[in-house]
Amino acid sequence: MNKNNFLSAALCLLAGGLAIACSPVKEERVAEELSQYVEPRIGTAHCRWFHFTPGAYPFGMAKPAPSTNGHLGNNSGWEATGYDYRDTSIEGFPCLHEFQVGGIVLMPTVGELKTVPGAVDDSTGTGYRSRFDHSEEIATAGYYSVNLQDYNIRAELTATPRVAFQRYTFPASDESRILFDIGNRQGESGAVKDASVTLNEDGTVEGWVITMPEYVKKYQPGAEVPLYFFAQLDKQPEGYGTFAGEKIQPDTRHISGIGSGLYLTYKTNEGESITAKVGLSYTSVANARLNLEAEARTFTFDQAKEAAHQQWENYLGRIRVETPVKEDKVKFYTGLYHALLGRGLASDVNGAYPRNDGSVGQIPVKDGKPVHNLYNTDAAWGAQWNLSQVWILAYPEYASDYISSHLLVYKDAGWLADGIANSRYVSGVGTNLLSTILAGAYQCGIRDFDVDLAYEASLKNELDGTDRPLGAGKVDTDMFLKYGYVPHQDKGDGPDEAFMFSASHTLEYSYSAWAVAQWAKKLGKTEDYDKLMWLSKGWERIYDPSTNFVRPKKADGQFIGDFNPMQVWRGFQEGNAWQYTFYVPQDPAGLVSKVGADVFNQRLDSIFTVSQKLIFSGGTEVGAFAGLQTLYNQGNQPCLHISWLFNEAGRPSLTQKWVRAILDEFYGTDGIHGYGYGQDEDQGQLGAWYVIASLGMFDVKGLTDSSPSFALGSPVFDKITIRLNNRYYKGKEFVIEAKNNSKENVYVQQYRLNGEAYPATRIPFETITAGGRLEMDMGNQAVDDYK
Repeated sequence: MNKNNFLSAALCLLAGGLAIACSPVKEERVAEELSQYVEPRIGTAHCRWFHFTPGAYPFGMAKPAPSTNGHLGNNSGWEATGYDYRDTSIEGFPCLHEFQVGGIVLMPTVGELKTVPGAVDDSTGTGYRSRFDHSEEIATAGYYSVNLQDYNIRAELTATPRVAFQRYTFPASDESRILFDIGNRQGESGAVKDASVTLNEDGTVEGWVITMPEYVKKYQPGAEVPLYFFAQLDKQPEGYGTFAGEKIQPDTRHISGIGSGLYLTYKTNEGESITAKVGLSYTSVANARLNLEAEARTFTFDQAKEAAHQQWENYLGRIRVETPVKEDKVKFYTGLYHALLGRGLASDVNGAYPRNDGSVGQIPVKDGKPVHNLYNTDAAWGAQWNLSQVWILAYPEYASDYISSHLLVYKDAGWLADGIANSRYVSGVGTNLLSTILAGAYQCGIRDFDVDLAYEASLKNELDGTDRPLGAGKVDTDMFLKYGYVPHQDKGDGPDEAFMFSASHTLEYSYSAWAVAQWAKKLGKTEDYDKLMWLSKGWERIYDPSTNFVRPKKADGQFIGDFNPMQVWRGFQEGNAWQYTFYVPQDPAGLVSKVGADVFNQRLDSIFTVSQKLIFSGGTEVGAFAGLQTLYNQGNQPCLHISWLFNEAGRPSLTQKWVRAILDEFYGTDGIHGYGYGQDEDQGQLGAWYVIASLGMFDVKGLTDSSPSFALGSPVFDKITIRLNNRYYKGKEFVIEAKNNSKENVYVQQYRLNGEAYPATRIPFETITAGGRLEMDMGNQAVDDYK
């Protein structure tokens, strides 16, 4: 078997039930490898725990990565922790990086045994962390390496879907070591409840840690998140011992309890490498061992690295862009990488998965593989404007699997769970827009999930407020149903999202009700449709014509007093009335009509003119919430559709102008200026927005209309080739070509579809997926009428 055939077979073997791994899309060798444009370190100053995991496989469970400050954890569950581009030392290499999930840390050292990482800024060498330099790092899709300067060790990382590979190349020493730091808090994992690690007689290492993430404690009190591992190393140690903090027990093979750790000591020659294969599972040590056996038993590090590389090339190659501007390619493929990186596997190769109640469930198996998978996931808040559109267009098999994953949690727990960690509720925002993703997939023809159950779950998500758990979000659904809007309270009981965000909740619920209404209509469910459509008008009930702003309204029908449209948090979650007034994606024409088209366009244009001075967010301030108290905030979900609203108001040239400006200026290519400055990328959302917007296509409705379509804009690239999955779509590829394109020629002069003049600024989704070619002539003069 030649190398390429071997790798092709290996990729299918690695799937172990991973529906995305063996795509029916035919892959073709091309000269240019796209992973050269992936720079995972972009935006890693002040980045979330899950953001920087270069060793990972697409949508994988195993996500090995360096950590510079992960042991600090975080107080609220969302703060930046893990890898910070500004730090100068590495404290270890955790194998798991997911939303509210983290742990299983390995660290190689040489010399004196140290068993605590030490302070992030410690220069005295009291901990086992090591200094490093970015010039000695390699970070790309599926591979990472770095020189640990204090030890002269080269550390390398890669992965299969459920197995982390870590290879360390040591200097000559009688005191080379590998530490397994298992029982300590890591990143978003939360406090450790218990842990265990054991060195078996055959030299394998196994164990587990039970964590209590902050969001789990908030949204599903009493629940916990266990992590399991089974590791094989390709060299037997000369010595070993256990530790808990600085308490060391030489020659012991087992330890349990908070802080548990194990060290292995080796004699190494100069340049000698030791590889650790770490099988991972969220259900048991036995399944961690099974995952390792199924995916990596015969793999060397280099074979795993090459397989991961090939799969990343496969996935990145679904959308191929052409431009002489390398920086734009780096932005694009790094954004696409993030869209395919997060929200990874949580089920095992045999279909075992962690259930919401803490037990272990079993996904049905067909032909020796699970029929779908379970995934961990950050909340879907705003994903209809980024991830959902990218997945549905180019990765429909993953979109389908993702939906089946959520339906599994629905069957187990009775509610759609917006965000999940080991099936535990981790909403994060206290709302729930997941039904818009289900509805959008159905409308676009992705229907190989349980459609009846999906509709049932989505309808319940919109209409049921009885005994609704906090983790399912929308705990004020009963108030929305009663009043047709969510009444505002300045003070209330429970967490903030139970009472503080009346206006933004009204807008979100109105949109999601509309999305499910279109689904109901297609299914012939008239009664549901009528009820949902009445709710979809909720935005009108809180629109204040005297100010032309959406304004929180009290239960007595009066708008709140002392209204400041720039005020954050009073009625609006992570935003203000300036930003949220445009949150009517289901009826932009209705919004434009209320405001008046000229006033609407003038106000929106002036907002972007002012916001450009702040790089369309919080300026150069490093912080996740830097742009909240501004007119426009590209760094957070509520604003991500606004630049496309000019298309809905008869001024497509202004969408072309401002979207191109955002793509050029908000997005950067370095560690600090990546997604704004220290903005929260939310498991691929800002990266996915760059991807879909830079193609010159976007849908403010999130593809949830009964006949979904994309608005057309100004593509960044000269040529774009989207390869289509023939299991779902009729066409082979859709090509977009922008002639005479440049940084100055951002305006479309004319569209042509399959050689014929195309007078519209919207294209049906089914036209794209049928295959074809969209051409456009570009120029430096604005054009708004394509007749």
